[in-house]
Amino acid sequence: MRVIAIDGPAASGKSSTAQAVARRLGWAHLDSGALYRAITLAVLDNLGNNEEGAKGKGGGWGPQRIIALTEDLPVRLVLAGAVFRPEVAGVDVAEAIRSERVTRRVSEIAAIPEVRHWVNVRQREAALDYPQGVVVEGRDIGTVVFPDAPLKVFLTASPEERARRRLAQRGGAGGAGLSDRTDPDELRRETEALAARDHADSNRAVAPLRAAPDAILLDTTDLPLEEQVQRVVALAQKRFSG
Repeated sequence: MRVIAIDGPAASGKSSTAQAVARRLGWAHLDSGALYRAITLAVLDNLGNNEEGAKGKGGGWGPQRIIALTEDLPVRLVLAGAVFRPEVAGVDVAEAIRSERVTRRVSEIAAIPEVRHWVNVRQREAALDYPQGVVVEGRDIGTVVFPDAPLKVFLTASPEERARRRLAQRGGAGGAGLSDRTDPDELRRETEALAARDHADSNRAVAPLRAAPDAILLDTTDLPLEEQVQRVVALAQKRFSG
């Protein structure tokens, strides 16, 4: 299977790098997080914003209700050009899944073993549908979803740099590379939030965030995007040259 697995913590540069590498190689791009977000959106829209959530107690969503919903609507990945986009009930939800209400609940949904299994199966099916090659990004791609991927890359960056990037994505005061304009309190809060997310992702019982033993580590703290892309493309050309 021609797969490049790109993993790493939030705001480490996975999405930008994976998208650019896929374009450069002429491969397809698949964002595993988009599928988890699509499921979360479907749950919130159809099962309600239940405080019991996935616990299944007192009328909570429950794993089986969630899986049944994803099948019935359905929630799926659709290949558009060379990008796998998420759809819910036939509607492109690539923009809707980035809302704050989805962001608040997606980690909860993604921690459910049954949901992770469902998503993993969909990702493997998608890769089989595009044999030319797929660049897949996430947090457990190289360790769980595609453990036999010929090329695995694990991106890292300092907490402060990742916080600046996240603020820039949100249009906050920490625009890319403009550390002198970053509000210190805003940066501190974002750094703490990312640290909490890192801890949760790294210590969850199912598919924790970690680098695969054979993954190539790439620290992007001081690395421009173009250089990140060039390095991964060079690795891919060498690995898949045969």
